[in-house]
Amino acid sequence: MATNKTDANDADGLAHLAEVGFFREVRVKGFDSMLSRTLVAARTRLVRIATELSNQIRGIMKTFGLIVPPGKGSSFEKNIRPLLADQDGLASIVLPMLEAWRSVRIRAAELGRQLIAAARQSHACRILMSIPGVGTITATSFATAIEDPNNFKNSRSVGAWLGLTTRRYQSGEVDYDGHISRRGDRHLRGLLYEAATVILTRSSADSGLRRWGLALKQRLGFKRAAVAVARKLAVIMHAMLKTGTLFDRMAGIAA
Repeated sequence: MATNKTDANDADGLAHLAEVGFFREVRVKGFDSMLSRTLVAARTRLVRIATELSNQIRGIMKTFGLIVPPGKGSSFEKNIRPLLADQDGLASIVLPMLEAWRSVRIRAAELGRQLIAAARQSHACRILMSIPGVGTITATSFATAIEDPNNFKNSRSVGAWLGLTTRRYQSGEVDYDGHISRRGDRHLRGLLYEAATVILTRSSADSGLRRWGLALKQRLGFKRAAVAVARKLAVIMHAMLKTGTLFDRMAGIAA
C-alpha cells in the first residue's frame, strides 16, 4: 500500500506482517515427494508433446488431402507411412516429425514404468489404488501432495485445500454460493475430476460413492455431480491414508 514501491518499503511491509502475525506458514514438501511429483509432471509433459505432434501431423497431411485413419500408438505410424509412399516432398517434412513423435512416446513409456514401479513399492499408493477409477498417477499425485495425513485437522478440509468447494459472496442482502474456488494444486484437482468421471461413466464396480454420484447426476447434471464426487473422493482418500485401510465400497459415502 506504500506510494512508492522500493526494496526498503517491501521489507518494512513484510516486517509489519510478521509482527502482527498476518501470514500463513507454507509447508515445504520433502525431497522424495518432490522427486515423485517431478516424475509425474515429466511424464505428463511428454504425453502432451506426443499428442501435439500427432495432431500436427494429422493437420499437415489433411492440408494435402491425405486423411489419416483413426488410431493411436503403433497403428498411427502404420497408417501414415502408406499415405506418404508417393509424396516425396511431404514425406521429407512429416517423417522427421514422426520420428520425434516415436522417440517422445518411448521416453514417456519409460517414465511411466518408473512411476508404476514406485507406486507398487509405496504403501500409500497401494491403499489409494484400491478405489475403482484411481490409477497410478492419481494415487501418486495425491499421496505426495498430502504427504502426512496429520497435516490436515480433518479430512473435509482437503476438498477446500484443493479448490473443490464453492466460493461464497456476501455483501449486505446479497449472499450466494458461486463456482468452486479452484485454489491449490490444479493438476491434482484435474486428476480427481478425471477419476470421478471414470467412476460415474466407465467403472462397473458398484460402490456407495458411485450410487451417490449417479443420484446427484440425475438432479444436478453430470458436471456438478463429477465435481461433487471429486471432492468426496479427496475426503475419502485422505481418510484412507490416515487410517491405513483399503476402500470400503459400501462405506464410501459415509466418509
